[in-house]
Amino acid sequence: MKTPPASLTPVFLVAFSLFQPSPARAQGLDTHSQAHDPGVRAGSIGAGLPLATLSGSQQQYFDDGLERFIEVDSVDGSQPEAPGHGLGPGYNATGCGACHSQPFAGGTSPRADSYPFVGDNPQIAAAAEGGATNAVPSFVRLAGPVLETRFPFAVDAQGHLTTTRDGGVHAIYTIAGRVDAPGCVMAQPNYDQMQQLGNLVFRIPTPVFGAGLIENIADSTIIANMNASTGIKHQLGITGHPNTSGNDGSIARFGWKAQNKSLEIFSGEAYNVEMGVSNELFPNERANPPTSCLYNGTPEDHTNFDDSGSAIASDTVGFTVFMRFLAAPTPSNVGIPGNPSPQSIQNGKTLFGQVHCDLCHTPTLQTAASNFTPALDHQNANLYSDLLVHNMGQGLADNVVQGAAGSKEFRTAPLWGVGQRIFFMHDGRATPDNGGLLTAILQHSSQGSEANGVIASFNRLFESQKQDVLNFLRSL
Repeated sequence: MKTPPASLTPVFLVAFSLFQPSPARAQGLDTHSQAHDPGVRAGSIGAGLPLATLSGSQQQYFDDGLERFIEVDSVDGSQPEAPGHGLGPGYNATGCGACHSQPFAGGTSPRADSYPFVGDNPQIAAAAEGGATNAVPSFVRLAGPVLETRFPFAVDAQGHLTTTRDGGVHAIYTIAGRVDAPGCVMAQPNYDQMQQLGNLVFRIPTPVFGAGLIENIADSTIIANMNASTGIKHQLGITGHPNTSGNDGSIARFGWKAQNKSLEIFSGEAYNVEMGVSNELFPNERANPPTSCLYNGTPEDHTNFDDSGSAIASDTVGFTVFMRFLAAPTPSNVGIPGNPSPQSIQNGKTLFGQVHCDLCHTPTLQTAASNFTPALDHQNANLYSDLLVHNMGQGLADNVVQGAAGSKEFRTAPLWGVGQRIFFMHDGRATPDNGGLLTAILQHSSQGSEANGVIASFNRLFESQKQDVLNFLRSL
């Protein structure tokens, strides 16, 4: 944990039957050019700003939370380049901002050929930061996404795969060899073994822009939306459901399987499993590390009772305030590679509804009353998600169960800000090198997927129409 530094202000309409011909076929539109992902939208960064209605004190807390979010952590806080405190013993990155940096703090995985000032995968450098002696696993690539690893099932002492579920995050790196971790002896996970056993799955960081709006959508609104358009949903086989908190039964909504109830729980868990920092929500060191690698009292991140103002808050609270007060991304027709026309983007938006993408990627949900700020109070959150988990079929199954989310189920990913994202799907499998956004759409279809009917409708569109949909998505 650290003493907070000075304030910093950061710079698918009317439904029709699956068996009807597409509008393009009826109208005889051009079908020649192969549809493709235009690529990451260039120009101004439409994300990373605070909500417009913050008070002076709230702005101070937002700025303070941003500074903590982008800070680099070390084991004991003694490193000038890494003043944060509590890293390890296992970690995936040395700061929140390392994973959530594209296109700005609060985003997702970077790649330098899209936003050069953000840089390439920070997990390459993280392997040796502070003198650490980690090997970079083969799946961590310079132009690839930031990854966390999970082992779906436990392995016994003889190295045999069992039927006992694991599913938890396993830190890629350890602090062994760091100058601020003298005497630490701790091996990295045996990834060669896990790959041979087929027991290794990945997740990439989720962007948190507009997260406060998502947090403030009432459970009743989510349920009402789930119960809307039941006829066409039944025809298409869409049967999504909420993930819920195991204690109070309310709807959880953060994370790839909507496994976390609130932004503060999301923050505390990430601090603990991604960086190894114990905190007031997750106060114990995880994964039973060797005593030779334990240097700090716990929780390492805690309330600073003797400070004043925003400095009193723990890092976990600081992260939460920053995310809660982050404005939603701003859509833009400007900067999309190929310069599609406004007509193309509007047509794509219409087609998005006509092929029923919007039955899961709900364009707008309204927030409830807020005690924080008017910008969260009864606002239209244009998130393009129903916040439910859906069976995405065998092709996307990761064999990880989290709460009411099964091994093939994932939360409908919000699409706001998708115009400036590089990697898609829960494990980052869709990249600029293999078709990007178009590949992500097609990956929705596999054996047992609720999206099969929708993707079949998308595939019946002419190529020019598919391009319109892709152009629309890159405008979000």
